[in-house]
Amino acid sequence: MNAIAKRDAASITQKLEPIIGDGICDWESLNPRWREQIAKANSTENLLSGVVYPSITQELAHVMSHAHHNGWSVLPCGCGSKLGWGGVSKDIDLVVSTERLNRIIEHAVNDLTVTVEAGVKFSDLQNVLTETNQFLPLEPAYPQDATIGGIVATADAGSLRHRYGGIRDMLLGLSFIRSDGQIAKAGGRVVKNVAGYDLMKLFTGSYGTLGIITEVTMRVYPIPEAGGTVVLTGEAKAIASATKTLLASALTPTAVDLLSTQLVSQLSFGQGIGLIARFQSVSESVKEQSSRLLEVGQQLGLSGTFYTEADEAKLWQQLPEQIWESTQPPAITCKIGVSPTAAVATLTKLDTLTSSSGLGLIHAGSGLGLLRLDPTVTTPQTILELRRYCQEQSGFLSVLEAPISLKQQLDIWGYNGNALEIMRRIKQQFDPKNLLSPSRFVGGI
Repeated sequence: MNAIAKRDAASITQKLEPIIGDGICDWESLNPRWREQIAKANSTENLLSGVVYPSITQELAHVMSHAHHNGWSVLPCGCGSKLGWGGVSKDIDLVVSTERLNRIIEHAVNDLTVTVEAGVKFSDLQNVLTETNQFLPLEPAYPQDATIGGIVATADAGSLRHRYGGIRDMLLGLSFIRSDGQIAKAGGRVVKNVAGYDLMKLFTGSYGTLGIITEVTMRVYPIPEAGGTVVLTGEAKAIASATKTLLASALTPTAVDLLSTQLVSQLSFGQGIGLIARFQSVSESVKEQSSRLLEVGQQLGLSGTFYTEADEAKLWQQLPEQIWESTQPPAITCKIGVSPTAAVATLTKLDTLTSSSGLGLIHAGSGLGLLRLDPTVTTPQTILELRRYCQEQSGFLSVLEAPISLKQQLDIWGYNGNALEIMRRIKQQFDPKNLLSPSRFVGGI
């Protein structure tokens, strides 16, 4: 018999009510959206006691202290937008949402730093930063719902990583609740403070398996004066040449992405493989750099288009939407990494294996990217073939979102490195009872 079945889900709710008050919602009262998201992460969601919404850090600490004492398994999240990412847990007792930990604690405008609670939504933070002509250079999935804590926990970034790096590169400090309910911190609020840097690396992309993030301090940046985007499309060989020339040049794009033929088509960019480069600087520099890249494309026989102002903003809104758009049945989304020099060939391989039905976006500078696959025609074998190809290109393929039935047929992470034992020891040190996000991470951690 399942552990929670023996304990009775209602008893968990009763024990937590004195701590949380009305900040708890039992399973039967959850809205359909929450049920749907939780079902993506927990194969036995009907046994859940419910979702708790702490309003202050101390409440969350008390909840985890009770969970540790009683042996309750916990699924942490923010607003739940990425619960479909990662491995599938089983027999989760309690979902803990940081949605109500949503205060902006300090925005040091002159120091270009901001400290926020983990449940602050990315879109809300950007709106606040915009008032002082600053921004957080990320383009996470589901930006209207994504929380800062969730972005850190899943290492979500976007195309701007070419210039600014990922969320790990912006982190200056974080606070978290340990599995035993103790409050811990790493780093600080000052840029030159590097204490705890390794700990911040560990928490980035840990999927809530090491602790529940409650507060984050990050670098922010001035909003560039002007922007412009060049899109080149055409034959794969010419796109590869244009990309090589761009990356070796003195040009300073903030984003450089390679697009599969189907993604190019859906965005009405033209035909063939695509190269999209974003320039952000003073107006004269944007125009000059864009012109030089268009000349490179013209010399290689590529079609080229320059986007500015409203057209450019719309383009960069539509691009990630093509990857993350909700459909029925839900699409299969994979995160990949390959050698940057193999990026164009990888998109060509995607076309071959999916009969050009798959969407692919690869960041040209890092070789990291995303694939969106049609669930009606994609088999586990297709994914394994794509993974093998990525591994042959010194890379990886992990499945982010997919139906549970498909995830249960695959090792979604496909990890073939030599650090698994180290990861397990770290998990044992941080969460010896294996209460936090069980089985969500690499190797069933």
